[in-house]
Amino acid sequence: MTSAVDRAFHGLRHMIATGRIGAGERLPPEGDLCEQLAVSRGSLREAVRMLAALRVLEPRHGSGTYVSALEPEDIIGSLSLTVELLPLSGVLEVYEIRRVLEAHVTAQAAARRTPEELESLRALVEGMEATDDPAEVSALDHRFHAGIARIAGNPALGALIDVFRTRSRKYQMFTLPEGAELKRRSDADHRVILAALADRDPAAAAAAAQAHVAQTERWLRAFTPPPVEEPEGGLPGV
Repeated sequence: MTSAVDRAFHGLRHMIATGRIGAGERLPPEGDLCEQLAVSRGSLREAVRMLAALRVLEPRHGSGTYVSALEPEDIIGSLSLTVELLPLSGVLEVYEIRRVLEAHVTAQAAARRTPEELESLRALVEGMEATDDPAEVSALDHRFHAGIARIAGNPALGALIDVFRTRSRKYQMFTLPEGAELKRRSDADHRVILAALADRDPAAAAAAAQAHVAQTERWLRAFTPPPVEEPEGGLPGV
């Protein structure tokens, strides 16, 4: 049996999806919506909170509630609410998707990067090689891969990759007893990716990125580190 909150949620979603309420528009008065959807104010407010968490609605203090700009990258980013719940077995399934997506964006970046963007990525790789602090490595690693996705030029695709990467970063690899060797191999992978970007070779860039993600997947299967809560500043990752 459908609950009143579900009715309100799907009713609002249908209004937005069909264009009855467009991107950037303010929602009709609460009383009107309650009447149209045949729900109470409490159920409507709960549905609004749910859609706000999904970045579909934007409550503005003193002004009302508005439909967001509905930018693809923002909507895709809200997937983190559910992807964060995946156990390791689910994370490993996601790696097949990551291999495809990261290969694609790295190939695109190889064709489009500017000399300045290449030097920025090189500095991040050198920074990773120069530190043994897992938290710093994680932050630099995230900036390196996010930078490649940004150069590729598709914010929605970059947001989707970021959702998957954020979950996998919860598994700390470089703090394991084998961490030093894993980091050395990860650093080497980054150098191969960087070289392909420098050569403007999309095929080599795609192969290097896919191999890097596949290596991380193998490590997770072999070492199965437990997930931990992410502190301020991020977690060690690969």
